[in-house]
Amino acid sequence: MPLTAAESAHAGDSAPLNYFLHAAGPAAAPTLTLDWIFTTICVAVCVIVGGLLAVAIFRRRPDAPLDQLVQGNSGLRWIVIGVALSVPVLVAMLVYALVTLNRVASPAETPALTITVTAYDWWWKVAYDDAADSTLRFVTANEIHIPAGEPVRIKLKSADVIHTFWVPKLAGKTQAIPGQTNEQWIQADAPGVYRGQCSQFCGAQHAHMAFEVVAESRADFAAWSTEQAQVAASSNNLSVAAGKTLFLDKCAGCHAIRGSDAQGAQAPDLTHLDSRRLIAAGTLTNTAGNQLAWITGAQRIKPDSLMPSIALGRDEAANLAAYLATLK
Repeated sequence: MPLTAAESAHAGDSAPLNYFLHAAGPAAAPTLTLDWIFTTICVAVCVIVGGLLAVAIFRRRPDAPLDQLVQGNSGLRWIVIGVALSVPVLVAMLVYALVTLNRVASPAETPALTITVTAYDWWWKVAYDDAADSTLRFVTANEIHIPAGEPVRIKLKSADVIHTFWVPKLAGKTQAIPGQTNEQWIQADAPGVYRGQCSQFCGAQHAHMAFEVVAESRADFAAWSTEQAQVAASSNNLSVAAGKTLFLDKCAGCHAIRGSDAQGAQAPDLTHLDSRRLIAAGTLTNTAGNQLAWITGAQRIKPDSLMPSIALGRDEAANLAAYLATLK
């Protein structure tokens, strides 16, 4: 059964698929320029070759035996002209590509922030584990916050198969490979929300393996980090307590909520679930209704994902929703 209109709402609606035609950071701008130059050259080559082919097909040939037509140096002359024109262009393209790769290989200044991103089928674990202050180390999922105007180092890992980390407006593609740590850097020129996507086919729900990069001012980033490092708030509300018990019974084997007995490591950390814009790796907007729709219909929304569909009674759903609403 396809997703409903409400369920299908995600960041892709506000960030159409042509977002890779724009650059919003110094790691992406040189590559975008390279793309346009190479595209222009390739189109020009196609036009020239097509024109020559049309001339060869439609021009009137002299009435003469074939052996006389192939005599002479006219054919060789065109080969020499073609080589003389194409070789310098190809060499120039190679040199420019190497220069561009060198420009985006490392940022102009050493990144002050390092984030470890681990790819799973089909979501992203985001660990802020490099802070000098251990109280500011925490884990979140599918949403990467960075300070605008500053380079950020991304360490990439994979927990299962090969994935590719790609934020088109901020940087090129870098693979996440099991047993190996790759590195990339991103930088956003201005605050905003930038869509990211796994671009290496990794299984049935590859298309539903997205994430967001949220660039914000240094002050807003510091405030967000402080909030995210806190454990989940407690509540004496009876419905919330019942929802927490239900969560520990049905969800704690996979999910973690810091400050509780839920210590699962195979699914997203939900300590501050309600602070995120999206859930299910960019598939759904983060609303109370979509949270319950995901819990009860995960296998309909993302078939073959490791998240099971969990049947809930009316009271159970209300209690669980009340508890999840406290995870701010």
